[in-house]
Amino acid sequence: MMGYDALLFSEPDDGQMVKIALAQGRTVITRDTGFMQRRAVTSGRVQALLLKDSEPLKQMRDIIGILHLSNEYKPFTRCLECNTELHYAEKTGIAQMVPPRVFEKQEQYMACPLCGRIFWRGTHWQAMKKKLYDFSRPPENPGE
Repeated sequence: MMGYDALLFSEPDDGQMVKIALAQGRTVITRDTGFMQRRAVTSGRVQALLLKDSEPLKQMRDIIGILHLSNEYKPFTRCLECNTELHYAEKTGIAQMVPPRVFEKQEQYMACPLCGRIFWRGTHWQAMKKKLYDFSRPPENPGE
C-alpha cells in the first residue's frame, strides 16, 4: 500500500526466509523473538526488526519511525496482490475488467502487468489513504 517492495513470507521454514533475505537484501520484520536469535541476524548479515506491539497501527508507526519511511513512500504504486509495480491503464482497454458502475464513474486506472489486477480511486482507495495518514501522523497520546 505504501509503495515499498515487500514480501509476505508464510512458509514455516525460517531458514528459507533467511536465504531470501540474504539473496534479495531484505529487512525481516517480525514479532518472533526466536527469529531474532538466529546467527544470521545476531551477526548482522540479515537486517531484522522486532515488533513488540500486536496492534497494527502501532506496528506501522514503529516500522515507519525505525526505518525512516515517512517521507519516502510512494502510495498505491505496487500491486496489493503480487507486489509488482503498477502501470497506468487506458480506460478503453479495461472496460470488461471492472464493474460497469466503476467504469462509468472512474477515469484513471492502474494495472498490474504480472497478475492483471486493476486498481482505481474508489471508496477502498479513500479508506486506504486515510490509513496511510493515520500511520504517518504522531500518536495523540504520548504513551501510544
